[in-house]
Amino acid sequence: MSLASQVMLRATTKTQRRPHSPPDHRGIPRPFLKWVGGKGQLLSQLWPHLPESFERYHEPFLGGGALFFALRPRRAFLSDVNRELIDCYTAVRDSIDEVIEALRMHRYEQEHYYEVRAQNPFMLSPPERAARTIFLNRTGFNGLYRVNRSGQFNVPFGRYTNPLICDEANLRACSRVLQDAELRVQDFTLAADRMLPGDFAYFDPPYVPVSSTANFTAYSPDGFNANDQIRLARVFGRLVERGVHSLLSNADVPALRQLYAPFPAATLQATRAVNCDTSRRGKVNEILVLGRPVAPGAVLRRSVRLAAQ
Repeated sequence: MSLASQVMLRATTKTQRRPHSPPDHRGIPRPFLKWVGGKGQLLSQLWPHLPESFERYHEPFLGGGALFFALRPRRAFLSDVNRELIDCYTAVRDSIDEVIEALRMHRYEQEHYYEVRAQNPFMLSPPERAARTIFLNRTGFNGLYRVNRSGQFNVPFGRYTNPLICDEANLRACSRVLQDAELRVQDFTLAADRMLPGDFAYFDPPYVPVSSTANFTAYSPDGFNANDQIRLARVFGRLVERGVHSLLSNADVPALRQLYAPFPAATLQATRAVNCDTSRRGKVNEILVLGRPVAPGAVLRRSVRLAAQ
C-alpha cells in the first residue's frame, strides 16, 4: 500500500486515548500464549511511558501480545517473522469455533504431546494448526517456543499440575479484539514502512543475551543476531524522526545502552525464569527505550557496532 493510500486510510481512524491504567491481569482478554519475555508482568511499569493518545498501533514482534490485549486498539497492525505464530493468531481471529473444537481434542499426556509435536503443522487445517500451537505452548517446558535449524519445534514436555489447555472464554475475547487487527508474516523493516506520524509502535524483539546461558532467540531458524539489532536501532531512529511514538524493550546491557544512546531510556525490573543456569534466574533489569517524536534531524545519526555477547 502506498504512503498516500495509508494516509487516506488513517483519516478514517479515530484517535485513541489510552486508559489511565492497565487492566487487571486476571481480566480478559489476556494473552492466550505464554511467551518468553512476555510483558504481562510489566504492564504497570510500561503504562506511564505509553503515549496519551495515538492513531494506529503497531507491534512488529508480536509474541504473546500482552500490550496489544491490554490496550485493545481500534486499529492495529501486528506482525512477526514466525509464520506459525501469525497463523495461530489469524485462526483465532477468523475461525475461533473451529480452533476451540480442535483444542478440546488434546489432552495433557506425555505420549500425546510428542505425537503432536512430531506432526507436520502444514498438513493440518489452519484451526487444527492453531490448536496444535496453543496445546504445545500450554504443555511444553516453560512455555518456550523454540525451533531447530530445520524449523521444527523441539521444546520438551513440561511438568504441570492440571494445565488449562482450552480457556474458551479468553480465546473468544481475544478473537473479538483481533477483529480490528491486520496480521502479517514479515520482517520489522516492512512493518515500519506503513507507520505514519501520530501512530504508536512497540518493539519487543528477541533480547540480546545477558550471558551465554540465556540465549533464547531461536523463534525462527535464522534467529536474531547482532546485525539485526543494529538494523532495528536504525529503523527505530527513522520512525521517531517520522513522528511515530516508538518504544523498545530489550535486555539492559551496555551494548544496548550504547546503541540507543541518542534516546532517553527507563529501567524496568522483571522476573525471568528461563535460563539454563538457575543462579541467573529471578529479578533482572530491562531497558525501555523512549522514542518520542522529534523534529526531523534531531536524532543523532551515528553508527555504533553492537558488541557480541
